[in-house]
Parts: sequence; C-alpha cells; structure tokens
Amino acid sequence: MTASHLRPLVLGCLTALAGLSLTLAGCKPQSAETATPATAAPAAGTYAQAHAGDYAVVPLKADLSHLDENTRRMIAKLVQAADIMNALTWRQSWDGDRAALLAQAPDAATRELVDVNFGPWDRLNEDTPFIDGIKPRPPGGAFYPVDMSKEEFEAAALPDKTSNYTLLRRDAAGKLITVPYHVEYKVELERTAALLREAAELSGDKSFADYLRMRADALLSDDFRPSDMAWMDMKTNPVDIVIGPIETYEDQLFGYKAAYEGLVLVKDVEWSQKLARYAGFLPELQAGLPVDAKYKAEKPGAKADLNAYEAVYYAGDANVGAKTIAINLPNDEEVQLAKGTRRLQLENVMKAKFDAILMPIAKQLIAEDQLKNVTFDAFFEDTMFHEVAHGLGIKHVLDKSGLAGKGTVDEALKEYSSSFEEGKADILGLYMIDALSNKGEMDKAKIMDSYVTFLAGILRSVRFGAADAHGKANMLRFNYFADAGAFSRDANGRYRVDFDKMRAAMNSLSAKLLTVQGDGDYAEAKRMTDTLGVIKPELAADLAKLKNAKIPVDVRFEQGLDVLGLSQYATPAAK
Repeated sequence: MTASHLRPLVLGCLTALAGLSLTLAGCKPQSAETATPATAAPAAGTYAQAHAGDYAVVPLKADLSHLDENTRRMIAKLVQAADIMNALTWRQSWDGDRAALLAQAPDAATRELVDVNFGPWDRLNEDTPFIDGIKPRPPGGAFYPVDMSKEEFEAAALPDKTSNYTLLRRDAAGKLITVPYHVEYKVELERTAALLREAAELSGDKSFADYLRMRADALLSDDFRPSDMAWMDMKTNPVDIVIGPIETYEDQLFGYKAAYEGLVLVKDVEWSQKLARYAGFLPELQAGLPVDAKYKAEKPGAKADLNAYEAVYYAGDANVGAKTIAINLPNDEEVQLAKGTRRLQLENVMKAKFDAILMPIAKQLIAEDQLKNVTFDAFFEDTMFHEVAHGLGIKHVLDKSGLAGKGTVDEALKEYSSSFEEGKADILGLYMIDALSNKGEMDKAKIMDSYVTFLAGILRSVRFGAADAHGKANMLRFNYFADAGAFSRDANGRYRVDFDKMRAAMNSLSAKLLTVQGDGDYAEAKRMTDTLGVIKPELAADLAKLKNAKIPVDVRFEQGLDVLGLSQYATPAAK
C-alpha cells in the first residue's frame, strides 16, 4: 500500500486484548484496536498514561443491509480469515513469548499498548520501548537472526535470501539458511486457506470466488503473482479482501521481507463510478512528468482502476501503528507493468481521521485565513491521487545507456525504497491534481484547497516519526518545501502556503525523487534521508503543541463480527 498505508497517510491498531481468550462473535477479534483507553486505568506516571490520548477510538462498521445473507456469511468468513493475520504479525514482530512479555507490563493499560503495537515498541513514537528492560527494536524484526550483520547477509550464498517470502535462520552449525513463509507458518496458513475456500463457496461473484481460491493456494506456496493478476482483473465484486504478506515496511534492515496483513472491504459502488475515469489519464500524466524523458519511459498499465470502499476489518500488519486510509496494490512490479494497480480509497477511515485529527491540527497550525482551504474533499483527493501516483514513475533502475536494467528500484534503494516510494506518491499525487485541474478535469478554483490541505496532511503524518516510511517521507518533503519557501511560518507558529513556490517545489522534488529512483542511487537516498528526513527543533515545538492540545496521532478501532452485526455467522472454531 503500499499500503500503501498511506500507511499510509494512511495508515494505531487492531490486535485484541492479549492474554484474554476473546471470540470473534461475543467480543472483538484478536485486535488491540478493540481495547479502548477507557477500559484500563493506567498507573500514574507510566508511559501508557502519558500516551493514553494518542489514539482516537473509532467504531469500524458499515451498512450491510443491501447485501444478501450469503454475502454477509461470506464477510464473516473473510473477517475470521483476516483475524489469523494478527497471530502471524506477532510472530514476525516479536521473537519471544507473548505471554511472558505481557507479564512484564506494569498495568492493564501497558498491556493494551503492547497489543496495539504487536510488541513493546511504540510505533507512533520512533519505536520507543515502553517496558523496562526491553532493548531497542531490531531493524530486521523477527525476519532475521538478531545477531546477523548486513555483511554476513550479503556474503551468504543463498539465492532466495532477498525474497519477500523467506526468513533467515541459523542451522545447527550457526550458518545462515532460508525458510519459506509457507513452511514456517504452515498451521496458520492452512486455517486461513480453508476459510478463504469456504468464503468462495458463498460468493455470488464468480471472479471473486476464483480469486479467493487462488489466494488460498498462494498462501500455501508463496507464489502470489497469479492471484495478484486475478485480483487486478476483478471488476464486479461488491466485497474485497487484501490478505497475505504484502508490505515490507517492517523490515527496516533491507526492506525485503513482507509482513502479513488482512483488510476486509465493502465497495461503495456510487463513489467508485465517479472515480473510475481518473485511472484512464495515467499514460498521459506519465508522459507529462516534470523529469527527463528516460525516467518516464515505462508505460503504466492502462487497465488500472480506482474504487471507494468502507473498511470493515483491519488485521495484522495493517493494524500496527498508523492506519492506512488508502491502498495501492499489487506491489509486484511485473504485475504493475502488465496490469497497473488498483487504488482503494477507504472512505470511512479517511473521514474519521479528517474529523478527529487533521482538522484539529489545522486549527492549531494553519494560518487562520487559509483554514477555509482545509476541506475533506481536498483530503480525499490528496489521498486518492497519492495512491494513483504509485503507478507513475519508474520501476526498474536505468543502466548506463539510459535503458531499463534488470534490477528494480526496490532492490537498489534497499531500506530507503519504501520511504522514497511513499514520498514519490505523495508529491506526484499533488502534481496529478495540478495537471488535471489545468486540463479542466477538476475544479481549478479549488487547487489552493489541495495545496493547503496537503500541508496540513504533512503536519499530520510527520507525527508518525522516523521509524515509519510515511513519516520519513513526510519529514523529507516538509524540510525540502521549507527550504524552497513553499510555505512560511509566522511568529505564532502558523503555516501559510505560497502558491507559486509550492508548485515550483512540487515539480523540483518530483524530478529529484524520480531521478534517485531511476538511477538506483542508494548513496543519494541515504544522504537525503539523513539530512532532510529529520524533525528539526522548530517543528518539534509545533508538534509538542499538538500533543498539549491532546490531538490524537492516529485512530484505533472497535471492530469485529459483533460490531458488524454478524456474530450469528461465527464458526465454532472462532468462538
């Protein structure tokens, strides 16, 4: 998503109260988002108390009354399948005993925070450990041996070591080996596959039923390309699910390893029809990118589509830290080149973040005369075109002759690939709005709304911190724009957009990011991140103002079959 979680912009939490045996029907499923701050009184002076207001609690529900009984039963199966991703995310996040970790927590509120973060590190605060005696979070999570160095990895003669779907482990002699995901997680994946196949039997849409069966097979083989291709071909399904190892944000060592997640979605058909026409402009917009021709020679898939959904369940990696409000998938570059991508706008979660977070931030930090330019429509468009923009640019590194080489941008930029891809999508999304407005496809009179709301969105996302790919991307862009004079800050700490300088900075940063990606310039990606991807003292003081105003950093959900009114469809295994 990269998830694209505007993770996006997107994208704390959905893992149930750990240590309690909860059911999908009577309680919330295994998701920390189900534990609201009111359920536990933190002990005075604990980290949990200081951060009790970091999340706004939002019920995750949708109107399912227009769906027939079989479809509602199918949704229940999909929720149960997605819920298993919570257990897999724990295994990929914390290389230890979960119960023993929870026993170290000083109070119930801290145990809730452990569940929200799938471990003892605060994902919204630079991965800060919040339990005494816990060491800093390993950059490689539980994907690699904690004692493995980058040099040892690079020297290992293991052809599948960079695969998104292998773990690095040590054999009895201490030598590095790889273990496929479908082998390591066989028990959980077999349960998930069975539920997807049961859901397929209930689907009234043949293409979706076929996809569910293919995805079940993919989970048991780690061969996801065929199901990704099938997912791209679906057009009529009223319900959708994103499930499997998707994003590589969790691997901060190399950015290779994908983490399991699950999202269950219900399509808003009316909104989707309104959005559909924008995907057709991708080839033209690619050609107009403000960068040398060789960096835009690749042709984005013309069959990409754009749809709006209501999210009804988040699980696993989608449930960690900041919640995604839009999705751009698949991540497989070959599928993208062949078919494009699908962009899924999660409108109910987007609206929750706008109301609870973005608008309160704007009232604190945006110039009063520009507050009128902060609108939900602009936020929706900024988010939507961020996802569309993932399909633009370049996927393969250029060789010395300026032609596409064999390596991908992800491989070349390694741990910086996710943040640069998110940064590219952010800035090219704004470029697309500008370009479409000039073509008369969007209301040109509202372009200032997009610019000011975009700035407010940066101020929202930088709060995710440097440990988050979106946070890094936003800090880099904030500092680049500040240096270019795209906005100014007055004596009261309020920010004002300069329209012309914002547009100029948008174009120059677009060219810079696309060039770094196309050249596969790891050294420059590192330099830019080290120098621009930081929160400077002045901004830190402004962000502290938001904390003092008790503005949440992100959302967490009350969710599950009972919230959806589907508890009667829970299978005995889930009770």
